[in-house]
Amino acid sequence: MTDTAVKVDTMTDIAVKVDNLWKVFGPKASRIPGSEDGKLPRDELRERTGCIAAVKEVSFEVKKGEVFVVMGLSGSGKSTLVRCLTRLIEPTAGEVMIDDHDVLKMSESELRHLRRTHVAMVFQHFGLLPHRRVIDNIAYGLEVRGLGRKERQAKAHEVLDLVGLTGNADSYPDQLSGGMQQRVGLGRALAVDPSLLLFDEPFSALDPLIRRDMQNEVIRLHHEVRKTMIFITHDLQEALKLGDRILIMRDGEVVQIGTPDEVVGAPADDYVRDFVSEVPKSRVLTLKWVMRQPGPSDVLDGPELPPDTIVQKAARLVLDSDKPVRVVENGELLGIVRDDDILRVIVSEEGGDSA
Repeated sequence: MTDTAVKVDTMTDIAVKVDNLWKVFGPKASRIPGSEDGKLPRDELRERTGCIAAVKEVSFEVKKGEVFVVMGLSGSGKSTLVRCLTRLIEPTAGEVMIDDHDVLKMSESELRHLRRTHVAMVFQHFGLLPHRRVIDNIAYGLEVRGLGRKERQAKAHEVLDLVGLTGNADSYPDQLSGGMQQRVGLGRALAVDPSLLLFDEPFSALDPLIRRDMQNEVIRLHHEVRKTMIFITHDLQEALKLGDRILIMRDGEVVQIGTPDEVVGAPADDYVRDFVSEVPKSRVLTLKWVMRQPGPSDVLDGPELPPDTIVQKAARLVLDSDKPVRVVENGELLGIVRDDDILRVIVSEEGGDSA
């Protein structure tokens, strides 16, 4: 979704701000952040103190309307991190701001209001009420909020159509497939009209075809409702497909934050490089990664494309043109792309080498 990434310049456009966030499990956990022990690698910290730093010095910002993906292997701290954002797990130290509200300073009543009104979460396990119809499951958050039956049913019917469940209002969860049940979960989250949607590996239990359909559904919904989304996954392909930007975690720490093409084109270290080694780069890298500066003999009246064009989408135009394709942004020539620039990426995929 790189080509739809939201560009912002001011703090008013920040939906979520996390600063120096820690979650430490173990005895006297509050002493670890900022201490010498807190600088130790995870295994050494556990051996010395009996504590585990599940989230360690994590800082990032999420822009309004952005799909921000947090990914990492099992045990990297990503699910703990997303639960810390609304204090489903209580952070040990740090700051979490959601829509300019300091979450860690909220009272219990303020926290309940945040969870009911501003933030909705979609889990891997759907958590549907088996004895209630689909329409009542979708309306459940509105019921908790205190809306009357007529009003919440009307809103639930709107959302029912939005998430592709038209005709299933009176079905019960056990009559639906896993993908359809997850659509109910999406509908329930959207019905309360939150400013922020949190997804904690919602599709990992689904089979590959249904999972792909649900990823496409998230992309479609994002284009329609433009909600800010934080999406947790262990699947790199899912992260690259969904994310405007991606945060990669390892052992509770941030390894890299960047757009999909930045993560693939300029991995921060060997850990990320290994992660992205099998990625079809022509489907992720943009022209800014393959363009070159024009030489004195280059003809500069060929077709033009913007720098954020995916290589795969540019390939036909570049290969069919008898002149270099100009990479242009805001009227400025940034570089040119020729046949061999495109072919180098495609050949590297076939050979398994880095582009």
